[in-house]
Amino acid sequence: MLWLSLLILGGLSFLLLQLPSTRAWLWQHTGEEEFLAQVKGLTDLLGDRLRPPLTLAPDVTILYADVNPFGVNTFLEQEAEPSKRVQAIEMAAAAGYHWLRQEFPWEDIEIHGKGDFEDRRHEPHRSAWEKYDQIVAAAEANGMELIVRLSNPPGWTRAQGEGENNIDTFAPPDNAQDFADFVSAVVSRYKGRIRYYQLWNEPNIYPEWGGYAIDPESYVELLKAGAEAARAADPHVVIIAGALASTINLQPDDPPPGNSLNDLLFLQRMYDAGAAPYFDIMAMQGYGLYSGPTDDRMHPRVINISRHKFVRDLMVKNGDAHKPIWIAEMNWNAAPEDVDPRYGRVTPEQQARYLPLAYQRVIEDWPWIGVANTWYLKRATDLWETNRQPEAYFRLLAPDFTPQPVYESMREFTAGLEK
Repeated sequence: MLWLSLLILGGLSFLLLQLPSTRAWLWQHTGEEEFLAQVKGLTDLLGDRLRPPLTLAPDVTILYADVNPFGVNTFLEQEAEPSKRVQAIEMAAAAGYHWLRQEFPWEDIEIHGKGDFEDRRHEPHRSAWEKYDQIVAAAEANGMELIVRLSNPPGWTRAQGEGENNIDTFAPPDNAQDFADFVSAVVSRYKGRIRYYQLWNEPNIYPEWGGYAIDPESYVELLKAGAEAARAADPHVVIIAGALASTINLQPDDPPPGNSLNDLLFLQRMYDAGAAPYFDIMAMQGYGLYSGPTDDRMHPRVINISRHKFVRDLMVKNGDAHKPIWIAEMNWNAAPEDVDPRYGRVTPEQQARYLPLAYQRVIEDWPWIGVANTWYLKRATDLWETNRQPEAYFRLLAPDFTPQPVYESMREFTAGLEK
């Protein structure tokens, strides 16, 4: 009769898992809403018990963590009309965001040659700074702070130029000093107005390191040169390391687009190469991908919203418990059914629920996270949508400024916190 007892036990277990209270508990720990996915998530949680616990040091004093957590990525430099840049900033502020994570692309500022800051791509010629001066002024007018990303070298910084021999527009310059000089020029111009600078982005994956083999040691050389130049220009700057893409890949030498390296291995090699003195804040991506914001499962070969705990553990073990993590990009993708779901897929309603919940966790559960930047406010054109690219469906606003459900939910959430 053993088989019958096991059958009855299994049936009872199945019924218990179906109880609303059990389903709610499973959602709160697995980030899954479908029943079978929740059951799979439960087995994952049990498997986590077999792995060594993480060292997170939540009670250590952490610099740059006790800040307004609400940031949003913007593409203001792509707006042709200054009035639209202002409108985008005003709508970001209206949704409760305080930080604008905005790239100042090197290729759009020092365009034609070293030390040349005139834009001669169109008539009439003008200062290449003009657009960025206006962005800084508009942010200040709305009481917002900028997190400026410095990356994307112009072609003149590489002997191979662009698009040749698998080296493309995002690849690092041949000479780190050229980057340092550009960083110095930007920081000097906006001294006292911009304090937070991220040096490079996703150096552990293609295309952000171009067609070169992924090379943490070379990135540290670039980071050091940029950080030293920034601090010399303004001793009050805060340096953010290039945001690491969360990836389990181990193909740093593969031909592009396959060249990428696991973020945890990349970061440890950064530490081994002496990176610690050259950044004040660690940055990483924080996408939810295929599960929701309550997912607590921790497996080093699974990417979910909680992956930052592995990065925190590694930082603590390398003596950087006092430094925070800032999330460079965070959101879920609401791609329609006819669009490739390569970043996961949620409904617009789920996206609108998930993003505020993620911020709630940042505020309540993760004291080592300072700012989390939503990906993204809007694009200037609908090219991504026209080409049916999933990147279009992270947006809070359509290119014509039409609010998406997730914009409205964030506005309601942040307004509720102010009461």
